[in-house]
Amino acid sequence: MNAERYIFSQIVDFLPKRKFERIMEHRTKNKVEDRTLGWQLSYWGQLLVLIFGQLLGCRSLRELSDITTAHRKKSFHLGFGKEAVDRNILSRCNTNRDWRVFEEFANHMIVLAQEARIDREFCIGGKFYAFDSSTIDLCMSVYDWAKFRSTKSGIKLHTQ
Repeated sequence: MNAERYIFSQIVDFLPKRKFERIMEHRTKNKVEDRTLGWQLSYWGQLLVLIFGQLLGCRSLRELSDITTAHRKKSFHLGFGKEAVDRNILSRCNTNRDWRVFEEFANHMIVLAQEARIDREFCIGGKFYAFDSSTIDLCMSVYDWAKFRSTKSGIKLHTQ
């Protein structure tokens, strides 16, 4: 069991970081701007922040940066780096950095997934846990303490 590690950082351990770094170095070897500007967020950290936002279902850069700012003390343990990731840093990284690094890495991950999909049955070894979250609608006139929306009541049920 991975004690005291966030689930996100455990998921990230499955990503081939060395392959990503090779792709990044190949794509950016002629570009000095990334090293001279002293970015606070590495390419890898930027990728992890974007994956984190995708998993959380963020719809905008503002929403993603607000979440990462709220979790700034956990930033290092989530893999983003030592500094907090604010909207300005993330916006500059997304604007100025070569997007083809991320595209090439995504294509590599797709190839890995396709190679792993073979005709044998999927099997998980060891202990595993399942989590579920459901919203239960309640009547607003009876359960006024369970305000879910302006016209609805509800409670959230988490099961393991």
